[in-house]
Amino acid sequence: MEKFELFVGIDWSGAKGASHPGIAVSEAKFGKSTPKIVSPPQKKFWSRSEVKNYLVKRSKEKKILAGIDFAFSYPFIDEMSFFPGVIEPPKTAFELWALIDSINRDKPDFYGGNIWKDPIFSEYYNSPDNRGVFFRSRRRLTEIFAKKIKSPSPTFNCVGPAGVGTGSLAGMRVLHEFGASVCRWPFEKITEKQLTLVEIFPSFYFALSGIKTAKGNQAKIEMLNKALSFFHSDQLPDEFIVKGPDFDEADAIISAAAIRALSAREKTWEVPDAATHEGWIFGVEYDNNQF
Repeated sequence: MEKFELFVGIDWSGAKGASHPGIAVSEAKFGKSTPKIVSPPQKKFWSRSEVKNYLVKRSKEKKILAGIDFAFSYPFIDEMSFFPGVIEPPKTAFELWALIDSINRDKPDFYGGNIWKDPIFSEYYNSPDNRGVFFRSRRRLTEIFAKKIKSPSPTFNCVGPAGVGTGSLAGMRVLHEFGASVCRWPFEKITEKQLTLVEIFPSFYFALSGIKTAKGNQAKIEMLNKALSFFHSDQLPDEFIVKGPDFDEADAIISAAAIRALSAREKTWEVPDAATHEGWIFGVEYDNNQF
């Protein structure tokens, strides 16, 4: 098992534009020190491009495990296709990312919503402009196993506060842009690279620690510190104030602490073959006797 020097939790955004108040970044050093919020360069808010550049720069200094809050792929094994019925659909996650990037190539800062205008693929999404005729609540295997702790939203849903789909579209473009210069786990297993990217689900980590996230409960310092203690992390000072429109800094902080703790467990890295198509939420335990 590789030993990482720095653990980064990133609360993500798929919104239009190049400045996103919903993005938050936190770093946790190896050990148990309290995760720290990383401020964006120069501007008030992060852009997705700046997050990518930050990861590249930081990975030249430290060996990093970075978790980003978006679905790295779509359901596949239920229909043996990301887009059932499409002639010559993408057959791998790498082809899926390339497709999404190609459809959105003229959209700045890795925005991915142009796919909602595509005459073929738009019908698989619940988007702000259209509920596709093929949209339904399909689930990846990792989401089925996560459900006993916290159930994620359907990956093709791009509407409402729980709509993870928009951020996932933008994120998949970033994964494509990184290419093989990094390890995009679990699609690639070469974690000795300087930067390994994993999919995270902050609400899952709060739920795992016994904290409910309704009405911003996770942003209360006593609740956030309780969750940090669960993941063997030092705590934040009582005067710390969580920022972000959806308490995004709390999500980034707990994610950095969680992936630091979970990465030390061999079972965390044991995932089924389906994960090489669908991805896997870091820390969700797979039991092959359960499925």
